[in-house]
Amino acid sequence: MKTIGLIGGMSWESSIEYYRIINETTRAKLGGLHSAKSMMYSVDFAEVEILQHQGRWTEAARMLIDAAKNLENGGADFIVLCTNTMHKAADDIQANIKIPFLHIADATAQRIMDSGIRKAGLLGTRFTMEEEFYKGRLAKKFGLSVRVPDAREREIVHRVIYDELVVGRIEQRSKAQFAGIIEQMVGQGAEGVILGCTEIGLLVHQEDSRVPLFDTTRIHAEAAVEFALK
Repeated sequence: MKTIGLIGGMSWESSIEYYRIINETTRAKLGGLHSAKSMMYSVDFAEVEILQHQGRWTEAARMLIDAAKNLENGGADFIVLCTNTMHKAADDIQANIKIPFLHIADATAQRIMDSGIRKAGLLGTRFTMEEEFYKGRLAKKFGLSVRVPDAREREIVHRVIYDELVVGRIEQRSKAQFAGIIEQMVGQGAEGVILGCTEIGLLVHQEDSRVPLFDTTRIHAEAAVEFALK
């Protein structure tokens, strides 16, 4: 089994989920006492969040490049970045390491296509929903049609992520708001919805939606195990 190099801490609430899902999936596939060979470099999300909201993406990317290099030097066989938003730096990270980088949007797009869906809604941080580094990749590389909520709803989703989910707060009011936003996108033609922030799966679950939800944390973690076992 290859050694998985995880860049975590964005937030550690979802990094825990990565570690749990990776090891549960490994045990399910290999049985017995098996667990995944992995290493995690966990950053301080407070530092990353400041850089994000100040638009200092080059500095944030450098932080993650350094983390990836540390994992590579420590023996990781490939890199998994445990966040959606910071995949804005994915190309820069890959350009600075010699080992593969497993892109969260690619793993998610493949799962969506395997389900036969071509029109998907996208929830995530404002950066993920509004910029092209993520939804543009889904459209250009995989031919998916991606919808996002309107400006007011995007602000709600962004606020809940940063004010609640990344600090472990699960609020029923926010859950109801997300369910309503999902239903709104379904009404506009979305055949499924991407939970495009690694904390959203802590708040909403499949039973909260009448169309398939694609939890990027689970999809990415399961794809990491598949890659590690190739």
